[in-house]
Amino acid sequence: MFERILIVCMGNVCRSPTAEYLFRQRTRSRHVAFSSAGLYAPAGRPMDATSLQLLAESGIDGTLHRARQLTPAMLHEADLVLGMEKSHVAAMIQLAPEIRGKVYLLDKWLNENDIPDPYRQERIAFEYVHEMITKGVDSWQLYL
Repeated sequence: MFERILIVCMGNVCRSPTAEYLFRQRTRSRHVAFSSAGLYAPAGRPMDATSLQLLAESGIDGTLHRARQLTPAMLHEADLVLGMEKSHVAAMIQLAPEIRGKVYLLDKWLNENDIPDPYRQERIAFEYVHEMITKGVDSWQLYL
């Protein structure tokens, strides 16, 4: 049973906070703590406006989110770590090799595809990524 799940992307302003808030919405009755961080996060920055808007359209308020820089301690404290891209998984393992057995792609149970970064792109790119993240989050529900 996972109690602490960490979701990681590059900046922690689009993909990983979207996944964090979607996980929280879908697992309210379970005793699981979700958090997110970025490999190169602009610490303290709020979530991207388009990501916030897409979450709001699903009834989720992400306005309290602030970007966090990933640290080795975060990786050690988590029971499960989910990355958006294979390169993220590799970077996390390089940062803390001993966590190798608990780091996976968000898309692990689907096609093991990278979830592309929509940052600074048009809304349609965010919609596509939001849909991929939603499917990835839903695919993990059996295992939580």
